[in-house]
Amino acid sequence: MDNIATARTYNQNHVPRRYTPGRRRVSIYVSWSYPAETGRNPAELDNRFSTMTEVRRVAWPDYEEPRWSDPGQFQQSIAGSLELFFWAWIPFQQLVEETTGHAVPVYQRIDQAGFRTPLDERVLADTDTVFVFSLDHVVTGQEATPEEIEAVRQFLTRDGTCLVLGPHHDVGASDDMVMRDVEYHHHRDALVPRQQRFGRYGRSLMAGLGVPVVNRYGLRPAVGEDNRIAPLSTTRDLDSRGWLDGVTNFNFHPHLPHYAVTTDDPNTVHVLARQPIDVSRPHPFTDSGNTEFNMFLWMPPSGDRAGDVLMADSTIFSTLFGADESLRNFWRNLASK
Repeated sequence: MDNIATARTYNQNHVPRRYTPGRRRVSIYVSWSYPAETGRNPAELDNRFSTMTEVRRVAWPDYEEPRWSDPGQFQQSIAGSLELFFWAWIPFQQLVEETTGHAVPVYQRIDQAGFRTPLDERVLADTDTVFVFSLDHVVTGQEATPEEIEAVRQFLTRDGTCLVLGPHHDVGASDDMVMRDVEYHHHRDALVPRQQRFGRYGRSLMAGLGVPVVNRYGLRPAVGEDNRIAPLSTTRDLDSRGWLDGVTNFNFHPHLPHYAVTTDDPNTVHVLARQPIDVSRPHPFTDSGNTEFNMFLWMPPSGDRAGDVLMADSTIFSTLFGADESLRNFWRNLASK
């Protein structure tokens, strides 16, 4: 990520991209309030991101180079952890730009300087595929407004558009402290507290658009003998668009959401990929007999909606958790189909 040929810029408005036939314009919308997330009290145990100091302690010695550990070069507070996300999205942005010829802007609902950017026509006008990374903690109160929902609805009336929804996990939703502890020991990530609920914005947007899906839990994927994430269980006969062409697996992350389908209509949502679960430690979801969770979903165009709606967790697009050729194939598919 140091081999960038041009200088980085900040604090300027996006320059609209011209439509180019056959070359998709991809945008990322992060629905958090950066100030609300970084301003959380580190003394509170639940519903916040880790500080960079906590990351360094748990991941030692991975972040002990001065570029990460020196307070004069990198923030050691919660802000430092959020900046790791931006670092880790760069390879995805670069691959998409190489594939499409268009740069990939990253918008934040409320950014570091307090500028508020709703998900409206200013974001969507020069976009063909928009990724909504709902990494907002529920306690920060981010919700899609009626105007935003209508803007996205209108966006999806355009032929060839695609909305990728990625609300993150919902750990510790139960009021039962014992159950929260069971969930914690299932995913085994010391950086995730007993309760960490994400995705209020994503859920409100899905509800407004009539997407019958909700993010639940934070489940640990199974791994194989090579310590790689277990291959996906795919439903290839439903994947008429080829979203999963050349794709056998995503990347490992210890707490991924189950995208629960809340309709009985089998034609509304296609579950294209499920992820086997690590069942070595109990979890209420596996206690109910489940061995896999819904990982990648597709709602084909229907009625007035000409665009596709996909569900895929935001961590799939982050190299904090690795990226192999299978994952890069998935990125290329979403950037080109």
